Amino acid sequence: MPVHKLGRTDVAVPPLGVGVMVWGDMTAAPRMDPARNAYGPTSSLDDQVEALAVSLAAGVNLFDTAAMYGKGVSERRLGELTEGNPSVVIATKFPGAFFSRASSLPSTLAASLSRLRRPVIDLYQVHFPVRWMSIPRVMDLMADAVSSGLVRAVGVSNYSAAQMRVAHEALGRRGIPLASNQVQYSLLHRNPETDGVLDTCRSLGVTLIAYMPLASGALTGKYSASHRPAGWRRYRAPFRGAAALASLERVNAAVGALASKHGKTRSQIALRWLIQRDVLPIPGAKNGAQAAENAGALTFELSDEDMRSLT
Repeated sequence: MPVHKLGRTDVAVPPLGVGVMVWGDMTAAPRMDPARNAYGPTSSLDDQVEALAVSLAAGVNLFDTAAMYGKGVSERRLGELTEGNPSVVIATKFPGAFFSRASSLPSTLAASLSRLRRPVIDLYQVHFPVRWMSIPRVMDLMADAVSSGLVRAVGVSNYSAAQMRVAHEALGRRGIPLASNQVQYSLLHRNPETDGVLDTCRSLGVTLIAYMPLASGALTGKYSASHRPAGWRRYRAPFRGAAALASLERVNAAVGALASKHGKTRSQIALRWLIQRDVLPIPGAKNGAQAAENAGALTFELSDEDMRSLT
């Protein structure tokens, strides 16, 4: 398994990670929590144990969570399953609640470390920018955590190109690189290519981590304009509106053709496209079968012609 440095840090990561937003017993989470509702029913403990084992066997050892997912439920499960395993790379996020203040970062970090059962977090990310949290102030607190040995690398999530530059400059004053920006990116959500985020990541040496790389399951082949998912997903892009559904059909046709050509699944083609664009996708894996399918994206390459046709 080839490994890459996360941005300009010393943290080594594989070309693919695992998003564990729905790991844990989400029935205990608040009813409207996205971790409980956004991706259908959660899986069992046995399923999650298998997903972890299959991922690690394939060399996929990066797992992404957040303090907000199920109010710590996801972190707690990940900690239970990975305790004592030094090969696991864990990424999580601050804050623990939407209206938190920057001053809560040290206590939120301590709570995450406790739930994760680890002395240090490999990648600590700011989950989203809000107007009541000064970016330089938050980055200074992040730098304090690095200096204290509690965090190895600092990242952000859902930051614009301009916000990334502010964070990068603030961390730079403390001699710390900005490691990553985690944003939504897939064949059906191409905003990072047009809003400056992808170009800024490349110019600053920041790793772009792609969440929802399978577009909420739209790129798996399970759904179409005539067969939308149940739950919250059917009311959000790419399943809502005539234009979005037309794009879904067009992209799925192209992905399906390449899946047949390479003898791979549609999910693997969609993930491979991101990997070959030097993007780090973190698809979810509820069970061993999904983990194995995701890892299959590491077993082949798309040609330049394939990449052009998809792009």
